[in-house]
Amino acid sequence: MIVPNDAELDAIARATGERLLAARQMLVTAESCTGGWIAKAVTDVAGSSAWFDCGMAVYSYEAKQAMLGVNPHTLEIHGAVSRETVVEMVSGALVHSGATIAVAVTGIAGPGGGTEDKPVGTVWVAWKRRGGYPRAEVFHFEGDRDAVRRQTVAAALRGLEHQLA
Repeated sequence: MIVPNDAELDAIARATGERLLAARQMLVTAESCTGGWIAKAVTDVAGSSAWFDCGMAVYSYEAKQAMLGVNPHTLEIHGAVSRETVVEMVSGALVHSGATIAVAVTGIAGPGGGTEDKPVGTVWVAWKRRGGYPRAEVFHFEGDRDAVRRQTVAAALRGLEHQLA
């Protein structure tokens, strides 16, 4: 995957915003490895208040539990970087917001933190519409911390298009 620059992320965020506005959807983000970058990308777009509700940066286990309702057992058994956790994150984001569509991300941006099973660049992204079922996908991005995070923001926003289709 090509690492998007600022202009490319801005273009993706603008296109996402246009689709959300046309579909009359309000977005919430739940972010771990991106630390709020998805929310920043969308709020850099003028007029985003018409389609962006809120964002939550949830790095710690405690924040994931308190702000999103992630089950401690899920974190103990599967870890923060897992399909199970990201699905609970995306569902919790909808429960704890006024949004109608959500995206959640959790991963290992590096440079440390990777393991043999979950190397640096492993990122889970989930999307869900209110009343619908979550969709989750794992990505294996390459590059340094910035590159992994940029690719994650782009993948998260592009995945919203699938949800809006």
